[in-house]
Amino acid sequence: MVKKLLSILFILLLVSINAFAQSVTANASTDKSDYLVGDYIHFNIKVNYNKGTLIYPPSFQDSLKNVSIIKSEPPVTKENNGKMTTTYGYILSGYDSVGVTIPPIPVMYKNANDTTIHTAATNEVQFTVSTVKINPQAGIKDVKEPIKIPLNWKIILLWILIGIIIIGLVYYLYLRYAKKKSQIKHVHKVVKLPPHVLALNSLQELEEKKLWQQGKIKEYHSEITEIIRRYFEERFNFPALELTTSEAMELLNQKKDTEPIRSITFDFLSNADLVKFAKFTPVVSLNEEMLKQAYAIVNKTIQIVPGTEKEEEVSDVR
Repeated sequence: MVKKLLSILFILLLVSINAFAQSVTANASTDKSDYLVGDYIHFNIKVNYNKGTLIYPPSFQDSLKNVSIIKSEPPVTKENNGKMTTTYGYILSGYDSVGVTIPPIPVMYKNANDTTIHTAATNEVQFTVSTVKINPQAGIKDVKEPIKIPLNWKIILLWILIGIIIIGLVYYLYLRYAKKKSQIKHVHKVVKLPPHVLALNSLQELEEKKLWQQGKIKEYHSEITEIIRRYFEERFNFPALELTTSEAMELLNQKKDTEPIRSITFDFLSNADLVKFAKFTPVVSLNEEMLKQAYAIVNKTIQIVPGTEKEEEVSDVR
């Protein structure tokens, strides 16, 4: 009797584990299977999961061969009876005639009240990129003779008028430049604050606004990520404000002095994306943790350099 009871419990445990593992599914697809060289290939990753599950945006740049990512579209999230579906859209393009295979792409996620990161994989996707077909039997067509345009005096007069206007404009600019050159110039030195000082000041101002405490969760996460992305542009010299999280992380990982912040930056940007794009409602501790992470990202990458100054010319007419 005891053995039978243990067997039933073991079977129920296996069923529950299998159901838990299947709580997140991912499917990859393209809009068609045949493309011409240079065509836009619409590639989608659709993730199905239970409400409350934290989904990390997939990163698959290194998995692509013979095609390139042209654009990453904002994810679209829908809810139906507690079941969530998030679709990540990408535009790809190929420039060689070849059969393309995109291998299964891992999608990382965390279940509610669970700190363990799990992984679900998409299916394999195959399609073909071909060149434009040419008919070798078609003959070569003759080049048409140039079309002769009759002389039009109205057009000639118009060009003469435009020339007179240009000459008059150049003469006016010359007189203005000569007058400006005769003025006495004073030079003022303007101190330019380093990127980490600007970022820390902006974070302090954001903290004093108390946005998330007022229920403005999305505004809070938008401002805090904009501050950090602007800091990356000034500190590491790449257009972080225009890139997706995966693109920004790829460039950040190429910088030698970003190793201490790579992991924390990935969590920071991924959590912000969930709030802004996936309608994820964070707990209070996550809002506080985002601010701590932002301060840590800046403080761990401070670059001590001498204060730079630039000269500003101010004219004083005598």
